[in-house]
Amino acid sequence: MSETTSTNEENKLLLNGRRAIPPNYSNDEENEVPEMEAFGLIPRGFNPRDYLRVVDIYMFKEPQEINKQEHHTDKYYNPKLIVRRGQAFQIQIDFNRPYQPQSDKFWLEFLMGRYPQQNKGTYIPIPVGGALKPGQWGAKVIHRENNSIRLSIMSSATCIIGKFRLYVAVLTPYGILRTRRNSATDTYILFNPWCQLDAVYLDDEKEREEYVLNDVGVVFHGNVEDVKSRSWSYGQFEENVLDACLFLMDKAELELSGRGNPIKICRVASAMINSRDDDGVIVGSWNNSYDYGVAPSAWTGSVDILLEYYSSKQPVRYGQCWVFAGVFNTFLRCLGIPARLITNYSSAHDNNANLRMDFFLDDEGKVDTRLTKDSVWNYHCWNEAWMTRPDLPVGFGGWQVVDGTPQETSDGMYRCGPASVQAIKHGHVCFQFDAPFVYAEVNSDIFYTRMEKNGTQVVENIDTARIGQLIVTKEVGGDGMMDITEEYKFREGSDEERLALETAVMYGVKKQSIQDTTYQPQTDVDMDFQAQKAVLGNDFKVTITFRNKSRNSYTATTYFSGNIVFYTGVPKSEFKKHSFSAKLEPSSSSSFDVVIKSSEYMRDLLEQASFHFFVTARINETGKILAVQKAVMLEIPTLRIKTKGELVAGKETSVIVEFTNPLKQTLENVTLRLEGPGMLRTIKKQFGRIPMNSTLTWEVKFTPMRAGLRKLIASLNSDALRHVYGELNVQIQKP
Repeated sequence: MSETTSTNEENKLLLNGRRAIPPNYSNDEENEVPEMEAFGLIPRGFNPRDYLRVVDIYMFKEPQEINKQEHHTDKYYNPKLIVRRGQAFQIQIDFNRPYQPQSDKFWLEFLMGRYPQQNKGTYIPIPVGGALKPGQWGAKVIHRENNSIRLSIMSSATCIIGKFRLYVAVLTPYGILRTRRNSATDTYILFNPWCQLDAVYLDDEKEREEYVLNDVGVVFHGNVEDVKSRSWSYGQFEENVLDACLFLMDKAELELSGRGNPIKICRVASAMINSRDDDGVIVGSWNNSYDYGVAPSAWTGSVDILLEYYSSKQPVRYGQCWVFAGVFNTFLRCLGIPARLITNYSSAHDNNANLRMDFFLDDEGKVDTRLTKDSVWNYHCWNEAWMTRPDLPVGFGGWQVVDGTPQETSDGMYRCGPASVQAIKHGHVCFQFDAPFVYAEVNSDIFYTRMEKNGTQVVENIDTARIGQLIVTKEVGGDGMMDITEEYKFREGSDEERLALETAVMYGVKKQSIQDTTYQPQTDVDMDFQAQKAVLGNDFKVTITFRNKSRNSYTATTYFSGNIVFYTGVPKSEFKKHSFSAKLEPSSSSSFDVVIKSSEYMRDLLEQASFHFFVTARINETGKILAVQKAVMLEIPTLRIKTKGELVAGKETSVIVEFTNPLKQTLENVTLRLEGPGMLRTIKKQFGRIPMNSTLTWEVKFTPMRAGLRKLIASLNSDALRHVYGELNVQIQKP
């Protein structure tokens, strides 16, 4: 008795007078399906065995069999059938006797969740009939032999995606006989970029291979002047990753009936990838202390993160933008939505979305950190997902920006997108979701404003070109960089660019006009700043160059400030202050060097080895101020990876990772990670310390299972040195 009471109470709580059935948002839960569904009283002599009975169902679910081959799902390490929607697949049913179409009536049933309903797409009865219609549910017999039939089943091109349970139902005069619950016949249905009727259809085969089937990618980081890259293992086909991705949607409580819509899935996932407000996958941390977790720079791919979240149900520590984007990319590709990882260099994190980054200067021309709230990220990573946008006017489908990094709230949660790239380019920021925020990330201007004693603001300098000056992604079919800046914005200074800006302002992007502030730039003197290639642990020099284009002599009081910054542009500490007076002769250039010693920066260095230099100069004769800022990245040493012996599928071989400590100090708490998607699950090893100038060697034995071109990716992490990577392409031969 006690059991029934508790269930009734549970139902009462869930129903609360508003719904006929409880919410249905778990793909994992199931309902009881009766094996015999009687139409009324069953006569005494009735024996179900007298009727057509299913003996066995064969799903053709092996990687080399027809279904997984034709549906491009043969790479998933998953024993169950995985197909893509809107495309036919085959199954074979063995009966207890030959099937007679005239007298025997049977149908298939696909069910999802605990409360399957036909009008919600979670209960799908499929009668066996004649011709299949493209993109609509249907089944037809394509082969009959003895007691077996082979069926071709077409799924709807808009059906919900996830894991369905399959039953075969046979009609008898007294009731419906169903097959027993058998998890071996469970079928995953995914998005289908190969199907023209699917919302995620992509028409280029090379692009589909890259954006859906490639399980390794490249993350571009560093800064505009010094683009760096590293590999990231997406691992969307690895064991349990598909289930982990479906669990994410359950955790986000996305109604099962909404899971056929890529727009909904992207929006929900962009909130679920970060742990803010919903205990999502990754905890963000930008403060350089990573207690009780893994430093963001140590991860080599998404699989460890997703599987840890799936098993512990707790947010995984820690991530920064490229980690959020890497995991989001895995999620999208795993479900069949074409996706790519984007890097925007000099990305504006504009706190009030007014297309204006304010850097306040004090009387002497130095940056006032108290007043300056906006920050320019050296780079910021987000994702693009490919889909149609039936909710927007024609022309705004295609690539959509989605961002899982928690920056600002959108409709009350930390999420961003999907925002149409096309709409951002043309300034149509009125179209959902979050287009004004992304528009500001790539289009803001930097204002250097001096606060006078009486409180008036004087704009000393405006930099219109720095923000979003380079937007890139990995090229299709290679590891190189593809510049996609033109997809986000028209050329700086072109008529189209002005028009796009006016459109954005018309649709409510706040843009203060320059007329509101007094601004008379110094035009006859230019100041530029160059840094020598800087290697971690070494001294380097920077050069400040003035060009006096006038016929007057000037003197410039120059302030030089070197800061160690997070890659988000937020300063941690000022490690170098230097001021000097520069004499500027008429119609000539003059250069001044400043030496940066390693002893000045090594103690406070942060993991991305990133500096930010501010130079401001006041022309004493005119009172005008020149300002320039630049990010400089140090060259970080890399890991060397090599293989020993021949590389043949199914045969043990070994890989060697080497690292030489280049610093003038011992490295403490060293951790190495190594993974090879589709070849080697992540292996971690702790090393206590590496003395200066000494070399660490680590040998790992493994057995690659599949032939083909693969990649080994390694990372090293320690207290004093992070962001150390190495990679190696390896060709595994057939045995």
